[in-house]
Amino acid sequence: MAVQADPTTVPTALSDDVLDQAERLRGELRGFAYRMLASVSDADDAVQNALVRAWKAADKFDGRSSVRTWMYRIVTNVCLDEIAARKRRALPVDLESEASPPVASSLGQPLPASSFVEPVLDAMIADPADVVVSRESVRLAFVAALQNLPASQRAVLILRDVLAWRAAEVAELLEISVAAANSQLQRARETMKSVQDGSKAARPNAERAVEEAVVARYVAAFERYDMEALATMLAEDAVMSMPPFSLYLAGRDDVVAWMAGPGHECLGSRLIPVEVNGGPGFAQYRKDPAGGHFPWGVHALVVRDDVVVEETVFLGADVFATLGLPAHLD
Repeated sequence: MAVQADPTTVPTALSDDVLDQAERLRGELRGFAYRMLASVSDADDAVQNALVRAWKAADKFDGRSSVRTWMYRIVTNVCLDEIAARKRRALPVDLESEASPPVASSLGQPLPASSFVEPVLDAMIADPADVVVSRESVRLAFVAALQNLPASQRAVLILRDVLAWRAAEVAELLEISVAAANSQLQRARETMKSVQDGSKAARPNAERAVEEAVVARYVAAFERYDMEALATMLAEDAVMSMPPFSLYLAGRDDVVAWMAGPGHECLGSRLIPVEVNGGPGFAQYRKDPAGGHFPWGVHALVVRDDVVVEETVFLGADVFATLGLPAHLD
């Protein structure tokens, strides 16, 4: 959505050029805001808010910094305000101390969508950084770990370690000293290491080609709903979770028991491959009694040692709408 003009403002030719440059940054600004807020819908709102602020101030832009730096300053301030006004998002495995038994009663009531990290399709964000670096920095475990950082440390770590900004640039953007920026980065890295070391969701990923090959076999078995084949492609300690529910399943046997039990209505689903949060996954559509297939869940997979070790299934039609996926398959 393009920025809507404020009829009380008459931009100059220079401010028009500034706004054009700002609009072209929308993709990478969304990627930054997504990491800050762990929500693609909140990220879109933050970027749109930042672009509106830029519109109102475009005629005051003096050119002492680049338009890119100026826009990052604005969107960072928007994100800092947003973080201060809400609780952090997480993954089910980080909310619950123990795994759930594979029975329907374990589901309980769904939590508000704002409780959980949201998925993002890789195509929705664009970064100037190396593609591999960008991919790893939108993995669900990494984004969830970021939410444990104080807001300013979160911004510093993303700018320095993901987007490769220099310390002086970050200090200028946040209006702090270089020493303070470096200190915040060090504390942020220590916290991230501690959180990731203790998280059940923070596991290393396989090479992309290996991921894709494993997921292709997994998708084929899922479409057949072949429990025996799926079991051979799940790690013994595999974990499955299903936001907006807080439960998570731990262990191959419990994951397969859930699929064969409470999840048996997934039989006959149609799947669309997607690249989600830096890795392969698929959008699942269940059989619709009225005909065709309706949206059920977006699966984000983590592969290690030629097997699936984590499967996060984001349930609900709202997820499909946010990600721009088809609302129904005929």
